[in-house]
Amino acid sequence: MDLNPYLTFNGNLEEAFAHYAKVLGGEVTVLQRFTEMPGADKMPPEMLDKVMHGELRVGDRKIMGSDNAGPDFVPPASVHIQTGWTDFDEAARVFAGLSEGGEVIMPFAETFWSPGFGICRDKFGVPWMVNVYGADYMSDPATDPA
Repeated sequence: MDLNPYLTFNGNLEEAFAHYAKVLGGEVTVLQRFTEMPGADKMPPEMLDKVMHGELRVGDRKIMGSDNAGPDFVPPASVHIQTGWTDFDEAARVFAGLSEGGEVIMPFAETFWSPGFGICRDKFGVPWMVNVYGADYMSDPATDPA
């Protein structure tokens, strides 16, 4: 089974996914536009070049999403994308990249469970948690026997 986050953007998915690919070291593998779907001739003209479905691959994981520009758009509020790292410096770099132009909610710092943890909302409105695996709380899933 796959379990993947599906994010909705305010007309800027392509920009967001390019940023995430750079920061996370991933690759945008799908960008399907509304112009490609059946019935596109009935779509509002401002939506035609927007992304109907996008996929970003980071290692063996993916984030998917679409544009939902318009008055009914609401950025995510109670869900965060959590990333886990074994390398402190890499996690700190990722946190800096994700929080650039956004809002730092909890600065990246040592906690009782991790050598480095931080929470931010990026410039696209997406909430992120960046965590360095620590022996006292979260383990690296690659080495966790469970």
